[in-house]
Amino acid sequence: MRIVGFALAAVLAAALAAQEIKLPVNLDKLAAKAVESVDVTLDGTMLRLAGRFLSGKDKDDGQTRAKNLISGLQSIAVRSFKFASAGEYSAADVDAVRAQVQGAPWGRVVGVKNKEGDNVDVYFKDGGEGKLAGIVLIAAEPKELTVVSIVGNIDPSQLGELGGEFGIPKLDVNVHLGGKKSGK
Repeated sequence: MRIVGFALAAVLAAALAAQEIKLPVNLDKLAAKAVESVDVTLDGTMLRLAGRFLSGKDKDDGQTRAKNLISGLQSIAVRSFKFASAGEYSAADVDAVRAQVQGAPWGRVVGVKNKEGDNVDVYFKDGGEGKLAGIVLIAAEPKELTVVSIVGNIDPSQLGELGGEFGIPKLDVNVHLGGKKSGK
């Protein structure tokens, strides 16, 4: 009976670790207040369908690199809102997202705040073996709010390989996860 209990606990722990970030319903309600809103939700099935539209014929082209990158993703979600005036959303509107990325296996890798009220936070989820299992970006300005969640197996070196393609600037990506340097 103890073995069954340990096995059940291990399965539950694995399921919890794989959970994606849930964008709270209160974010969707902000669209009614916004002068402009963006709602993008792609689950694994939709990402695989989108991958079929990318050629993947030439190993060195940007479409092949994009196809390889999205093949390991489970979901992409974007919620972005522009408001006519400041104060149309509250800090509590984003606290539910921040609460999900507090503590292991998540870690905040970027935190920027300025006096004008602009706040940007980027969180990485350690997937082990030098890979990311998720990225969450929260950009909160007085009249704008954007939350981006990318869940799945993400090789940081693949992100770097997309540099110079699709309008993405060429960057040297050297991410350290679990004490290991990733990249080439």
